[in-house]
Amino acid sequence: MAYVITDTCVACGTCLPECPVEAISEGSIYKIDPDTCIECGSCAAVCPTDSIEAPN
Repeated sequence: MAYVITDTCVACGTCLPECPVEAISEGSIYKIDPDTCIECGSCAAVCPTDSIEAPN
């Protein structure tokens, strides 16, 4: 299971450069491609709004 960005995302862009496999795409709420995500947690560690949830 990949990390998930919730609807509390403010599209600040902080997570984009942290993803080593470029699994995050921009939008009004960013999205993580579950087929590309390697579950490293780099994005969640830098999210200022805690909008990125770990896989269950």
